[in-house]
Amino acid sequence: MSRTPKYLGDHAELTPEKPAAINGTTGEVLTYRELDARSNRFAQCLHAQGLRRGDHIAMVLENNMRCFELCWAALRSGLMITPVNRFLTAPEAAYIIEDSNAQVVVTSYAMRELAAQLCGLMPTCRLQLMMDGTIPGWQSYEDTTQGYPAERLAEEWMGATMIYSSGTTGRPKGIIRNQPNGMVTEGSGSARRPQFERYGFDAQTIYLSPAPLYHTAPLGYGLETQFCGGTIVFMEKFDAVQALRLIERYRVTHSQWVPTMFIRMLKLEPEQRQGIDLSSHRVAIHAAAPCPQDVKRQMIDWWGPILHEYYAATEGNGVTTLDTQEWLAHPGSVGSALLGVLHICDDEGRELPVGETGMVYFERDQLPFHYHNDPEKTRSAQHPVHPTWTAVGDVGRLDGHGYLYLTDRKAST
Repeated sequence: MSRTPKYLGDHAELTPEKPAAINGTTGEVLTYRELDARSNRFAQCLHAQGLRRGDHIAMVLENNMRCFELCWAALRSGLMITPVNRFLTAPEAAYIIEDSNAQVVVTSYAMRELAAQLCGLMPTCRLQLMMDGTIPGWQSYEDTTQGYPAERLAEEWMGATMIYSSGTTGRPKGIIRNQPNGMVTEGSGSARRPQFERYGFDAQTIYLSPAPLYHTAPLGYGLETQFCGGTIVFMEKFDAVQALRLIERYRVTHSQWVPTMFIRMLKLEPEQRQGIDLSSHRVAIHAAAPCPQDVKRQMIDWWGPILHEYYAATEGNGVTTLDTQEWLAHPGSVGSALLGVLHICDDEGRELPVGETGMVYFERDQLPFHYHNDPEKTRSAQHPVHPTWTAVGDVGRLDGHGYLYLTDRKAST
């Protein structure tokens, strides 16, 4: 291959038998050759069903190896794919599926109870597919897709995920980030690409994902690992001892956590923590919630200076990062800006001086996202004077070195 490998199809040609994903719970392996063929077949199926660039599909799955073929089918078809939280009630899940305008929904036999309740609640959806078995109202995914060729579409436009907000104070909103107007063959179009470069993601990366794959970061980092040609090791359900053993077994280089996982690992008995080889582990990323300072110090004492923290919203409007040494110099901070320019403003939009607390805005060259079917909510996220400054409801302050400290959350979506 004359050009630098940049996406799934390249890696399937160069390293066909390399694991693209490993189920750490069962040991099941998905190679790049298999992932390429399966995602091509589903992409061909979707195209035959009449789905075209900009159309939507949804998936309702447990932490399942098959989610990657669904995502890659969308990514290489110019489609939007929405992962639905499997713990939602049927009406809650149906709302997301309908609001996203998903024309195809894929679930699994493991999700059959929820799937049965969803029947009749999704009038917009015209094809309901179930993996690993069927129930009334759902067609077999395997039977539906098996007749299609495992060949690439003539045009592989870049697709994207559309994640829904948590909806803690109202119905969740679909978040559409700005996407590059190009082909998936050109490589990852993620706005957070500088973040992955900072952490050293490449073809040698073995990334441990212990969290649910319907969340933004676990899914996004997993797909980015595959864009690079690395391997994602995921867990069906987090277990503190198993997570440590997976680092040793698969020589994990990168991982991502939330603070509650740190707390559970720190509570393990000494004999459960000792004797496990973690020497391959170079980058341990954490985010999603504030990490108590004593917990972080204990993790640094245990794992060494490999902890990296970041702050970012599903909206992708900006990113802050800091490594272990930076955090020790600025304890409690979530980092300085890597993507976007930080501004702290009062309720009227006036910028506040260093040290004062206010709404956290990220300045970008253009509006980086919009809320699906909700222009008013999109406008409410914009600064009253500067339309490319956006906030998602977080409150904080900046110190004299440009490091951000979060203090509160003013609004939830």
